[in-house]
Amino acid sequence: MKKSNKGYVILAVIIVALVIFMMMGPFYVINEGSQVVVTRFGKIVNTHTNAGLYFKVPFIDVVVTYPKLVLSLDGDSQRIPTKENQFIIVDTTSRWRISDPEQFYQSFKTLEAANIRLSDIIDSATRTIITQNKLSEVVRSSNLINEKILTTSVVDENSTDDTAAQIDSIINVSTNSESITKGRRQLTLEMAEEARKMIPEYGIELIDVVPRQIKYSDEMTESVYNRMIKDRNQVAKGYRSIGEGKKKDWLGKLEKDKLEIESEAYKKAQEIKGQADAEASKIYAQAYSVDPEFYAFWQSLESYKKTIPDFDVTYSTDMDYFKYLYSSKVQR
Repeated sequence: MKKSNKGYVILAVIIVALVIFMMMGPFYVINEGSQVVVTRFGKIVNTHTNAGLYFKVPFIDVVVTYPKLVLSLDGDSQRIPTKENQFIIVDTTSRWRISDPEQFYQSFKTLEAANIRLSDIIDSATRTIITQNKLSEVVRSSNLINEKILTTSVVDENSTDDTAAQIDSIINVSTNSESITKGRRQLTLEMAEEARKMIPEYGIELIDVVPRQIKYSDEMTESVYNRMIKDRNQVAKGYRSIGEGKKKDWLGKLEKDKLEIESEAYKKAQEIKGQADAEASKIYAQAYSVDPEFYAFWQSLESYKKTIPDFDVTYSTDMDYFKYLYSSKVQR
């Protein structure tokens, strides 16, 4: 009987000890997308990168959890000079992840410290690459802007081929931009490669560095606007020059057409007038042949109406011209 009670007591002690042990938290869980570093008295004793249930020594082991997913880091805006000493404002963003949690813990211990150090490295790499390249390489990714694409929307359907060529030359030559050899996409790869040279011992994998925003500084903005205005004024001047040339051509054509129309109208008017005169002469002749004396009388009266009002003084009426006006006898 005593042996049986003793066995129950031992079992109870074991159960109590097991409960206490479980309450001390000897197990921990690693979720998907996480990884841990286990330290004991400040020394790394284990690392786990796979999800699951793991054991630790209670009150002695410390579990530090890090994300295994891709992290993003937004850098601060920097005022950086390009190769031609033109200042621009660059704002970058980058993606990275912890590739070696043990090395990462030894280098930083916390994500905040890693972000500060990584931000400095990326800013330095960004400045290094941009200062070695021209502005056009930083802001553009291709030479597509320089490719001459002939569109029919610019040219009026009545325009000649010569006019179309003139307009095309104004648009594509006046606004031609400097050709690039690398482009912004290649520079971002160089930025990431430059930054990777300074982080291999940190347990970090830098995926990429991307300029989130590139803008001109205040003085650069004014310079760019002035250049854009100059280019647009040059294009406008070219259009006006072409317009003036076309205006003169159309005015010359208009004057030529006007002279042709007037000449043709004068020709037709003279023909009609000649036909009318001929018809009038024919009628006069017919009338004269019917009564020549009356015709002469009527012609004299018409002449008197035109000439006598112009005479201030008449000294003699004894002439054949006034025979119908002053003579009482008219020979028939």
